[in-house]
Amino acid sequence: MDYKTVSLSDQVFEHLESNILSGKYQRGEIITELQLCSELGVSRTPIREALRRLFQEHLIEDTPRGTMVLGITPKDFMDMSEIRLRIEDMAVRGFIEHADEDALKALNEAVDFQEFYLARGDTDQLKALDGRFHEIIYAGCGSMILRDTLSPLHKKIQQYRRNSIRTPERASHSVKEHKDILEAIRAKDADRAVTLIRNHIQNAMTRALDKEDN
Repeated sequence: MDYKTVSLSDQVFEHLESNILSGKYQRGEIITELQLCSELGVSRTPIREALRRLFQEHLIEDTPRGTMVLGITPKDFMDMSEIRLRIEDMAVRGFIEHADEDALKALNEAVDFQEFYLARGDTDQLKALDGRFHEIIYAGCGSMILRDTLSPLHKKIQQYRRNSIRTPERASHSVKEHKDILEAIRAKDADRAVTLIRNHIQNAMTRALDKEDN
């Protein structure tokens, strides 16, 4: 690991959190301080601090067998998606009202790059750009409360977002939905944008959980 710009404990936490949220550490897996020290090449102090924060985030728990990975369950994903369904439309309306040309350009570029990587079948880049698309809306919606509520939710469901674009057909649908949302935003058609973002979230829920059921 490269520790340069933020504290060691922060970087360890971000690394472990990413491994849990991405599914690299599977639900039910036991992780130990010794294992993590060896894996990351750091002492126990930043590992312990990172584990403490992961406990607070309810991503791990103590069991008789040791520290167990909880991750984000399908029920967690559904709950988070229901919250997004109820308030992400507010972020879209706020973005239409407050976003400047730079924000619109960034949103357009995110969709352009999605189409680029869709043609190449690069699901890792597509997942990253899906996050980028929504983060631009959250950042430009004019409400720190909405941004600070929606951004962590979207980050925590990254494994499910990957599931929702795991096939070329599903990825194509997701990119098309983003493109349609962008067009409605550029036209300042808030009602249509809200309808499209809700459909997009519902479709992503279905696509992601289909993977869990198979």
